[in-house]
Amino acid sequence: MPLVTQDRSTVGGPRAAVVVRAPAKLNLSLAVLARRADGFHEIESLIVPVSLHDTLTVQAADRPGIRLAVRFAGGLATAAGSVLATDVPTDATNLVVRAAAALAAEAGIAPESGDGPGLDIDLVKRIPSGSGLGGGSSDAAAVLLAAARAWGIDWPRDRLAAIGGRIGSDVPVFFAGGAAIAGGRGERVAAVRGIPPLHVVIARPVASLSTAAVYARCVPDPARRGEAARLAAALAAGRLRGGFPLMHNALGEAARSLCPDVDRLLDALARAGAAHPLLTGSGSGCFAVTRSATESRLLAARLRMAGWPAVYATRLAPAVRVA
Repeated sequence: MPLVTQDRSTVGGPRAAVVVRAPAKLNLSLAVLARRADGFHEIESLIVPVSLHDTLTVQAADRPGIRLAVRFAGGLATAAGSVLATDVPTDATNLVVRAAAALAAEAGIAPESGDGPGLDIDLVKRIPSGSGLGGGSSDAAAVLLAAARAWGIDWPRDRLAAIGGRIGSDVPVFFAGGAAIAGGRGERVAAVRGIPPLHVVIARPVASLSTAAVYARCVPDPARRGEAARLAAALAAGRLRGGFPLMHNALGEAARSLCPDVDRLLDALARAGAAHPLLTGSGSGCFAVTRSATESRLLAARLRMAGWPAVYATRLAPAVRVA
């Protein structure tokens, strides 16, 4: 999955600001194969970034400490979407701050004590939290890349991805540069090429879900091993309809049972004309792949008219250029 698209620094010099985009992702398939001895679940998932993204501006600072400021934009800044724009912390519980602190520790920088430069992070959120869209993990991956550049740490991407994997299972997939199949607990990543930039509609109810609670209710099915690769091949060959049977989320039934709003949203997508609506990640976000931009706009309009607070007509971004 991507990492981020890297924009040019905003100014020159040692304190140049680094601007990065952190894309949302969709799980086009998510199989839960087994429960592991360490308490995690063995998964296999085809994960593809989308055009919907957060933006981070990161700058080394003379003041000690790691500071995060959060603003909301896009759908989260509207009256309807504002109900989803209240739950992003700015302290050390945020994955962005944790990622920057982990990078500093590994590099021998102590920004909190002043032994080395601090860091200022401005995060513009467009991806709703608690949606299964990977916004927090993508932001963490983005800040690892941006902070390394801002602090002058010239490390390969796989080393940054390894730091991310210690913070969250979903972080390493955002270093793949596009679509990828994630295995293990999510940390084993294999890039996938050839998936077209299909149109998609994403929606989220107000209610959110606990990832741990959803996984606790799912039933592993090892027979689905290998389906992610077959789905990727079908999509790369232009066989969208043939790929629908392989688009599956093992967490869907658990999410429906735990959150009636997810059940209603998936039904609403189907009634609005979606061919194969699915949960993404552990929810509560849901999506549908469409055949055209016109179909996406029509489907999104129907969902908005029905009162769903966060609806996005966007596209898959299966290949992301990273500078």
